[in-house]
Amino acid sequence: MHFQWFPGHMTKAIRSMKDSIKLIDIVIELVDARIPVSSRNPEIDSLAGSKSRIILLNKCDMADERETAGWISGYKERGLFAASIDARKKQDLKAVTALIEKAGEEKRQRDLKRGIKNRPIRTMVVGIPNVGKSTFINSFVGKASAKTGNKPGVTKGNQWIKLDRGKNGAQIELLDTPGILWPKFEDQTVGLHLAWIGAIRDERIINTDLALDLIEFLESEHKGIIEEKYGFTPDEDSVNVLTQIASARGCIAKGGEPDYDKAAFFLLDDFRNARLGRVTIEEHKEDLI
Repeated sequence: MHFQWFPGHMTKAIRSMKDSIKLIDIVIELVDARIPVSSRNPEIDSLAGSKSRIILLNKCDMADERETAGWISGYKERGLFAASIDARKKQDLKAVTALIEKAGEEKRQRDLKRGIKNRPIRTMVVGIPNVGKSTFINSFVGKASAKTGNKPGVTKGNQWIKLDRGKNGAQIELLDTPGILWPKFEDQTVGLHLAWIGAIRDERIINTDLALDLIEFLESEHKGIIEEKYGFTPDEDSVNVLTQIASARGCIAKGGEPDYDKAAFFLLDDFRNARLGRVTIEEHKEDLI
């Protein structure tokens, strides 16, 4: 299966980010904790330049905790600020405020030496679609936050949102929003991983092929998951495994034949919603950070 999608509006999104980045102190990037590499857009590194960076591994409740800890440790070794979050949980988001203050402390001290006081820490949240960026922004901003209006030099339509002050009294402002950035799938594995977690919704994607690839991956890297979930011992043939899943889930077509499309849907849905357990697809490795 071949994946390639770089919509035309991505050029506009990148241009918007370039226009806005000069007004930003901290770039907050959301990635999916299950696929920290495939859910990143490599353009962000060059666009962010020397700005302070925060990497938030969202949907950590679906990923292996040990692997997530390894990724966070790797990011920190590179001088990045990082944390794992579930964007739906307020408690996790409180930690993000503290992280923003920590990432902005150098700038605050620099301002104080120049006699500049109470300048807000300006942040921007970026990330590809379906990593939970909208959920994070809505939860993090909250109903009490006020939009302060357009500022000079910002692309029309972008809004600054004033957040509650942190513990050190620093005002935090969030730029909503620099646009959506999709990666180019130069490595087809990136497309496959995004498809497995449901980040690509395209009628050209064949669910049965995705499911067969997923079965091979799970049996190779996470053996025992399928057996525990569906109650049978898989063999080495992924088609036979999908046939057994069809039987276990009652996916039978007319004439008593297995309904492979429906079985593939159930497998992918179970995987995407962590009903197979907490699985990290991309394990932490130093050369991937």
